[in-house]
Amino acid sequence: MTFTPKSPVTSRAALRAILPEPTSVRVLHKDMSRLNALARDFIALSPFAVLSTRGADGSIATSPRGDAAGFVRVADDHTLLLPDRLGNQRLDSFENILRHPEVGLLFLIPGHTETLRVSGRAQILRDEDIRAALAHNGRLPDLALAITVERVFMHCSKAFVRSALWRSETWPARRSAPTLAQWAAEAAPSELNLTQIQEMHDEDARTRLY
Repeated sequence: MTFTPKSPVTSRAALRAILPEPTSVRVLHKDMSRLNALARDFIALSPFAVLSTRGADGSIATSPRGDAAGFVRVADDHTLLLPDRLGNQRLDSFENILRHPEVGLLFLIPGHTETLRVSGRAQILRDEDIRAALAHNGRLPDLALAITVERVFMHCSKAFVRSALWRSETWPARRSAPTLAQWAAEAAPSELNLTQIQEMHDEDARTRLY
């Protein structure tokens, strides 16, 4: 069955007729163009961020990035440094950045219901001194991202309050959630059974973090 909307909103005028422009000064003027002390403190406490990039075809890709709190470094008021840890080497985000350098980052702090949003332009770096500063136990990342910050602001708690994201009593049983192994078995069928695929993924997560 094909989904066909009955009342699409296709213009800004139509959109604002439904939801008028904000009037609160706190909403209208919450953006900054630099990393102030509050943004720096937030990033230092964040072990997890979501990186958004734009592909050659205009599609948007989002990629989770995580490490010990403060793994994204603030180089100065307008620059963030993000290490590239071991992955599957598809390099979707980096391929996108080579074509379209515009990126977005969403920083989260566990148990905290507000987030920090950053947007700017990224470039891929191989500089040894930068990679050394981002090393984990002496292991340098092969590459790093330098993000020139253009826009920074904090986002309110409502999504986290509504979702009860940090309340463990609302979490589904782990066994009820689909797994990456199940996805791989369906998307790329092979001679391996599901148990073997799961064991491969578990081993990768244990031994190929850095």
